[in-house]
Amino acid sequence: MFIFSLPLSLLRGGVLVVVLALSPSVFAAGKILVHGDSLSAGYGIRRDAAWPALLAPRLRKEGFDYTVINASISGETTSGGLARLPAALKRHRPSVVVIALGSNDGLRGIPVAVMRGNLEAMTQAAQAAGARVLIVGQRLPPNFGVFAERFHAAFGEAARAKKVAYVDFLLDGVADRSELFQPDNLHPTAEAQPRLLENVWKGLRPLLL
Repeated sequence: MFIFSLPLSLLRGGVLVVVLALSPSVFAAGKILVHGDSLSAGYGIRRDAAWPALLAPRLRKEGFDYTVINASISGETTSGGLARLPAALKRHRPSVVVIALGSNDGLRGIPVAVMRGNLEAMTQAAQAAGARVLIVGQRLPPNFGVFAERFHAAFGEAARAKKVAYVDFLLDGVADRSELFQPDNLHPTAEAQPRLLENVWKGLRPLLL
């Protein structure tokens, strides 16, 4: 930022008019809201080691001027996320919203139609607030049978219905590696977080205007 004075002919009432010239990045600054569950909240690891925390330095490295707000809560379902989202949108006014919810819906056996409806409602609310949206898909273990297939398909269906960006599977490249999970076999370790970030980045990068 720099300050310069206009010619003396523009003096008015003995007061010198000055103009502030701001760099374009000041106006380009935006916010990315990560709206997720324990997989994004950093359950069992330091919060600053979770993939949303790793996103901030990645953005700076790539030359993007965004602030990352991690509003993820462990145990959250899509219904809880839908209830919380309006307040988060009003408070943070994000440019981009990453919806990374659904895992707990699947584990609790919540009807797929309910989960998909919640995903679409959250997407619509974010779009109405002027935000671009990325839906991050999840999968269930094969032993969930047909339910697992319908569960996973719902994420892509919601994204297509609302015409938003989509990542197929947050845990791609991690889910089949037991050494990258904590003892509960549900939550990734700190060592797995860079891979989670890479998975999200593929869908997020095109949204960073």
